[in-house]
Amino acid sequence: MKTTFKAITIEQGIDKLFSISVKDKFINDLPEGDLLIRVKYSSLNYKDALSSSGNFGVTKKYPHTPGIDAIGFIESTKSKKFKIGQEVIVSGYDLGMNTPGGFGEYIRVPRSWACHLPKNLTAIESMAIGTAGLTAGLCIKKLKKLNGINGKNAVVTGATGGVGSFAIKLLKLLGAKVTAITSKLNEEDFLKMIGVDDIIFKKDFINSVRKPMAKGIWDIAIDTVGGDILSNLIPSMKYGGVITCCGNVAGPSFNATVYPFILRANHLVGIDSAETPISIKSEIWNKFSSEWYFDDIDNLYKSVSINEIITEIEKILNGEQVGRVVLSHR
Repeated sequence: MKTTFKAITIEQGIDKLFSISVKDKFINDLPEGDLLIRVKYSSLNYKDALSSSGNFGVTKKYPHTPGIDAIGFIESTKSKKFKIGQEVIVSGYDLGMNTPGGFGEYIRVPRSWACHLPKNLTAIESMAIGTAGLTAGLCIKKLKKLNGINGKNAVVTGATGGVGSFAIKLLKLLGAKVTAITSKLNEEDFLKMIGVDDIIFKKDFINSVRKPMAKGIWDIAIDTVGGDILSNLIPSMKYGGVITCCGNVAGPSFNATVYPFILRANHLVGIDSAETPISIKSEIWNKFSSEWYFDDIDNLYKSVSINEIITEIEKILNGEQVGRVVLSHR
């Protein structure tokens, strides 16, 4: 077994500025845990970018290795549920936040954070999905329960991002008509390629909504950005409309009145994937390997090396990421 491994390392200098580099780490310095996993792939999420920029709301202590997603082989285990050599997925919980994450070649985690890779899903596909796809899947699960999806008029905000692109694919797969709201004027081809029926640019959408109650347009919505987009989405839902809210890249605050809720019986539902019980995460992973599987997943991600991920982190912080980015440790 190796004694050292390479990992993206975020450090705070004497000048209090943060730097990012690839460094060698000792396996023995990893925290205690039931499973030692040799990471094969990870993926880039917005939370990773925040941790990489020195956001103390995400990561309390530095130096630190981000990466809230990981898929890899078990090299040692204290659990009877898992065997050496099995491929397991770890996503969320404290991984990549305060526990060294998947941007390193090794992680050590509690057994309660891990689930087996479904048979019909490849390792790289699982990380193309990652937390973004998992979050989209949880939104779909909630929308299906509260309002149904087939034949519904759906809208997705932040549509070119990881959660947004997987949400669009799933909504189309399940029979919804999908409108995308985006601020990226040059990504119409990408959105059409993943199945979007209509595209509305962010500025046009915000200028078109009359508050506190606008014309009801959509039955269901997946909002990945928060802020002023969510403020305008709430008055735009039809009677009984449901919005799942899972992001805050446009800001954590939004303005709303009670009218859409008491006059149209609308629902605003928060979605969290990080602390979702492992049994539900396993359910979503299994759906992606069966009824939610789509064979054009290669169109939704690109694979990069550990050195190349640094540039991708800068892109996501600048709002330039399209689709998903998978980090390959091979």
